[in-house]
Formats: sequence, structure tokens, C-alpha cells
Amino acid sequence: MDNALIKYLQLYKSLPLSDQEIIADAFTPRSFKEGDHLFRGGAVCRELFFVCTGVLRIVRLNEKGNEVTHFFLKENQFCSILNSFNNQVPVEESIQAACDTAVLSISRGSLLSLYEKLPYLKELLTSIMQQSLLDKIAIKNMYMGEDSTTRYRLFIMRQPEIALRVPMSAIASYLGITPQSLSRIRRSMR
Repeated sequence: MDNALIKYLQLYKSLPLSDQEIIADAFTPRSFKEGDHLFRGGAVCRELFFVCTGVLRIVRLNEKGNEVTHFFLKENQFCSILNSFNNQVPVEESIQAACDTAVLSISRGSLLSLYEKLPYLKELLTSIMQQSLLDKIAIKNMYMGEDSTTRYRLFIMRQPEIALRVPMSAIASYLGITPQSLSRIRRSMR
């Protein structure tokens, strides 16, 4: 079975072939073009995504109506708006493809059914997603208190696989700088 999700889960736990098939059958492959929304804010997020290829971004509109990128998620990461997904509450954040992206998706109801069939899976996925959240916070905290140039340098050193694939406007919003400032920073680094 050549399934990116199964290969990833096998890094954490050996899965019997029958369980691999149950998990693979529960997820639906989907593709999105750069800029497509997988989930739009203002509603309840009812899907969990696993990124097979590409980059997703968690984005929210600020008070001026501009999109601000909170996080990027790349291959072998789960993505959802967890508070909304777990607690069934509407949120303002959206999930958008930052470049052409292929994911595996599962609805909340299907995931809960999957947990009933394979009880160990809930603990496994929760553990993986908690660690991912801690990693995202650590990366975001790394930029705090740094000037724009240092934030960009840290970004291209720590997240080069994202820097090479997403639009500069998304990187600028993630780093909290204007696209014009990012352009100047990039020119000065040549």
C-alpha cells in the first residue's frame, strides 16, 4: 500500500495490514490549487487534512481586512482548525492552499467512527497533533523580538522548503512585515 498517511503513521506505531486498509479507506484524496480554500472561516471546521504534497496555511483577516498567515503546514502534517473541529464552534481562521497541494481528508464524523473501530488511533493522532502544535508555537516564538531582516533570515534557514514554494506575500504576512519591506530585505541580501 503506497499511502503517505499510512507510511507516516507507521513511523510512530506498527499497523497491521487490516488496520492500514481501514485507515486508508476512511480518508479521501483531494487536490487544491494555490489560493483555494479548504475551509473558510465563519463556520465550524468539520474536516481534518493530512498534507501529502504542497503547503497549507492557516490564515485570518485582520482588522484592516488583510490576510494574515498564522502558520504554514507542509507534507506529513495534519491540518485543521482544532478548536473548531474538536468543540464544533465557529472560528474566523481559514485553511488555504499556499501552493498546489494534495491532501487526504476525513470528516469529524468519519474520524469518530474510525476511533471506535481502532481505539488506539485516537491517542496516536492526538499525540502527533499536540507535538505538531508545540513545534508550530516554538517556530513562531523564534521570530518574536527579532527585527524584520532577522525574522526573514531565520525563516529561510528554518523553513526553506516552505520559502521556496509559497508566494512572498504569504511569507510577509507570516513574518509580520509588508511585502515591500520583504522585497527590500531580499534585495539587500543578494
